[in-house]
Amino acid sequence: MIRRKFTGLLLCSAFAMSCAHAESSQTKTITLQDLSTEQSVGHVTVSESDHGLVFTPNLSGLTPGIHGFHVHENPDCGTAVKEGETIIGGAAGSHYDPENTNNHGYPWSEDAHLGDLPALYVAQDGTAATPVLAPRLSLDDIDARALIIHAHGDNYSDTPKPLGGGGKRVACGVIDFDKQSHS
Repeated sequence: MIRRKFTGLLLCSAFAMSCAHAESSQTKTITLQDLSTEQSVGHVTVSESDHGLVFTPNLSGLTPGIHGFHVHENPDCGTAVKEGETIIGGAAGSHYDPENTNNHGYPWSEDAHLGDLPALYVAQDGTAATPVLAPRLSLDDIDARALIIHAHGDNYSDTPKPLGGGGKRVACGVIDFDKQSHS
């Protein structure tokens, strides 16, 4: 099963737009906001495919480069206090990990958080439009969660820094399909 999904990941990465459109049975849209300004940075359309979920961003105003991109456990983008430190976007909780793997890893790894997504690429003009594929997720898995963009990249490991080294949370969107009409 992993081999089939990994092959699909490679194919959909190369042809992500056609995966999103040709195989989609349902699509949902998540609006994201900059956590420091509370202004919209755009939206991410999520589509079901034979190979998992395709996340297609239409974002702007972000820092160029590679960013950690994850589904978090709680449908809340508010601040939280953890060990006396205020964390912007902290109310979203940890990466979605229903199997309690306690392991950050590749999106196709069976022994990693289910909410680990491929890194988000942001172009020099601050826009993100390159789709990513999450081969182990379905729409049911991500409903009533949050989608987070982190300040830094993601090495898909807990070393040398925890959670891929993504750092602070810079953008967030609550995933609530009950508020959307079914498409």
